[in-house]
Amino acid sequence: MSNTMRWRYGDTNPVVAAVDSATVVEIGDLLWQDTDDTKPASSQSDQGSETANQQLFADNFLGVAMQRSRSGDTTPIRVATTGVFEFDCASGTFELGDLIGADENTAGDALLDQQVATVSASMYALGRVAKRVATAGTSVLVDVRSTVMTGGVEGTSPSGV
Repeated sequence: MSNTMRWRYGDTNPVVAAVDSATVVEIGDLLWQDTDDTKPASSQSDQGSETANQQLFADNFLGVAMQRSRSGDTTPIRVATTGVFEFDCASGTFELGDLIGADENTAGDALLDQQVATVSASMYALGRVAKRVATAGTSVLVDVRSTVMTGGVEGTSPSGV
């Protein structure tokens, strides 16, 4: 996916995160913390089900990429840990406060870097809907909360409890 600035408003509380030279990050990617480096959602190993993938991602959710990192780059990038971002989603309606997590690809074996979906519990969530979508739409405003930096969405913790 091409670089897409998804930030719309609110404090981003950015951090500067290391990226491995072989990792490619696009602006707008959902990122997770892998020990000492950040990686896009699609690079997380498949956990066997969408909910297992979403839960592991939520447990390690760092934020949204505000800078890109090309293959071979070793310069750390700025990552927003909070704020309201507009993400692509499957056509649907959304109510304020609905829980939102990373969406899975159609093959069911990886998460998508810049697409979200409604989730059933906070342990799968990376944020909440920030603007009601009453008529089916293919994008949604999400108030994101980094689990790594802010403790995540209420009810979510790095330990998965």
